[in-house]
Amino acid sequence: MLLVRHGQTPTTGKILPGRAKGLHLADEGVRQANAVAERIAQLPKVDAVYASPIERARETAAPIGVATGLKVQVERGLTECDFGEWTGAELKKLMKLPEWHTVQRAPSTFRFPGGESFTEMQARIVSAIDRIRAQHPGGTVVCVSHADPIKAAVAHAMGTHIDLFQRIVISTCSVSAVAYHGGGPVVLTVNSTGGSLAELRPS
Repeated sequence: MLLVRHGQTPTTGKILPGRAKGLHLADEGVRQANAVAERIAQLPKVDAVYASPIERARETAAPIGVATGLKVQVERGLTECDFGEWTGAELKKLMKLPEWHTVQRAPSTFRFPGGESFTEMQARIVSAIDRIRAQHPGGTVVCVSHADPIKAAVAHAMGTHIDLFQRIVISTCSVSAVAYHGGGPVVLTVNSTGGSLAELRPS
């Protein structure tokens, strides 16, 4: 499973866009999407490409679909966290809230006002990955999602508690790869932003 974060948008690092509609890739995000598509196209075989239903994720997945000759399938379980009333807020203002410390230090105890909790988000994306894996046993699958869901999925694969998942960095258009087998998941790489993916395999 190749977990790809969407490309850069005009508000990346400034606004918490969440599931709000109408946010598209910036020119740099388009460049990043094309670059990650080229990296993925170098793999011997890709069996499927899935994307979150949100525009910036589907726009990132589009060149991957073209490069691999596959139709991009939308999977709602890969969508962004529901930030509820925090959706669209400026990050610099959110960081001043007392709740921000909880979001960073004890996320398992926090639910976004009017939205979902981090534990619900993690259960959602892990379940989505399990469904996708069941459809492509032994295959290589690309899933284009968002930073927090990917961090949560990687933390789950590593056996790391959700309260520590904020220590994982997931950059725009980075690739995190997890191999799944009978003995459980093996994390092959996290936040890879360059170089060949062809050598990724369990040791």
